[in-house]
Amino acid sequence: MISLPLLASDSNLPVILGVVFGLVAIILLIIIFKYANLYIRCLTSGAGIGLMELFLMSLRKVRPEVIASARISAVQAGIDVTTKQLQAHYLAGGNVVNVVRALIAADRAGLDLPFNVAAGIDLAGRNVLDAVQTCVNPKIIDCPKPESGKTEIVAMAKDGIQVLARGRVTVRTNIARLIGGATEDTIIARVGEGIVSTIGSSLSHKDVLENPDLISRTVLEKGLDAGTAFEILSIDIADVDIGDNIGAKLQTDQAEADKRIAQANAEVRRAMAVAQEQEMQANVMENRAKLVEAQASVPLAMADALRNGQLGVMDYLRLKNIQADTGMRQSLGGDDSSNEDAD
Repeated sequence: MISLPLLASDSNLPVILGVVFGLVAIILLIIIFKYANLYIRCLTSGAGIGLMELFLMSLRKVRPEVIASARISAVQAGIDVTTKQLQAHYLAGGNVVNVVRALIAADRAGLDLPFNVAAGIDLAGRNVLDAVQTCVNPKIIDCPKPESGKTEIVAMAKDGIQVLARGRVTVRTNIARLIGGATEDTIIARVGEGIVSTIGSSLSHKDVLENPDLISRTVLEKGLDAGTAFEILSIDIADVDIGDNIGAKLQTDQAEADKRIAQANAEVRRAMAVAQEQEMQANVMENRAKLVEAQASVPLAMADALRNGQLGVMDYLRLKNIQADTGMRQSLGGDDSSNEDAD
């Protein structure tokens, strides 16, 4: 009873082994069918990537065709880059093909660019291939940048004349300062600031028009590429134009402002004079009222004097005669003046 199951299991062993070998064969056929073309490319180019390594790349979520293409390019160009380094850079999110192309371009140009440095530049977000190309073939940057909407840098000389300038900066990538170095925008800002400062220190706009190279020499001597990822080779002034006479406009505006201030002060003085005149008229009316009040008290005083015997009748009549005589003389004097005006 014990031997029967054993016999049954022994009889099933070849079947199990056949199924296992069949599955292995199917997997191998799938691997060969899927990676045969890529494996042949690696084999014929001397890349040294085996068929099983290609399969394991897929298990690591690495695209085998990318690593194989990069490895083949590096081997054919004589660049010593291992498959492990390429896979590590791919898993880190880097552009493997771009890095290998940059290494090949740097090697052909005689530049010392290790793989770790190129990978670090790529992972930092910089285009390492473009950096190598700019290092070999210098790049020209317009100042100001056309994308900013400005076509010229506006500055003003000491004589008050506005000067419009446009510069072109020739730069070359500095590989050693590419990581952590400032970008093109910093170069443009510094060059623009240098142009404005140089024009502003000129005594006359004519000096700028006569010697535009003075601007480029002065700006170039300031070492504007410090701390940037570029090396400035030259700064050229492409165009210089004359703008508005800012000094004259400022003087005109100042004169207009002074005139308005003077007018305001005159208006204040006029208002004060009018107020003073009104005050004087009020004082005159007040004094007249006092005079009328005083004149009204004279008859009362005279009546009181007559009543008390302090003033006689004859004195009163003599006073009336004097008043009548004075009134007549005043009327005659007024007639004479009117006759003279008529003549």
